[in-house]
Amino acid sequence: MPRSRDAQRAQTRQRVYAAAVAEFRQVGMAAADVGAIAKAAGVARGTFYFHFPAKEHVLAELERHEEARLVGQLARYLAAPHDLQGALGEVVRLMAVMERRVGKTLFREMLGLHFSPRRPDVLPGADKWADYPVMTTVVEAVELARARGEVYEGADALRTAQFFLLGLYAVLITSHENSKAVRAEILDNFVATVLRSVEAR
Repeated sequence: MPRSRDAQRAQTRQRVYAAAVAEFRQVGMAAADVGAIAKAAGVARGTFYFHFPAKEHVLAELERHEEARLVGQLARYLAAPHDLQGALGEVVRLMAVMERRVGKTLFREMLGLHFSPRRPDVLPGADKWADYPVMTTVVEAVELARARGEVYEGADALRTAQFFLLGLYAVLITSHENSKAVRAEILDNFVATVLRSVEAR
């Protein structure tokens, strides 16, 4: 029966994906062993490649799942009364939660893949920010702030969101060795810098 075959294939793919993510969380994507992933999923090594042509495909799927979760939480925050400082602070908080959930190594690899020409879902020469839900949600937050008069009228919402997210990724990646208090201070200062760059005069 075609339907039951499709269901079985989907279940196998999910097992392979779950085993791969578990392996990635332990050792990172780069060091992950496809043979160990296949064994944990109870499939042949070739089955991994049938569903995922390369390990980067698993990482890209994990990134999409994590982004969808973050955007859903951020959208709920933006639906309630807030200011831009609160919105950017919420992005920082949600990113830090994501980093803890997936682990520092895997978080760094996810960000690296996002900007890599080897990213599976990006065509050569394509805009790396296209179809990026976190970016579009931060752009929305800046546009809402501009409509409220918090941001000067000529501020470019897309460029502001790009500056904020690129800076946030850099701070998160380079500050994880700091104490919790020092890291929080660095992140607070970064958000304050972004706000000063766009605040209404």
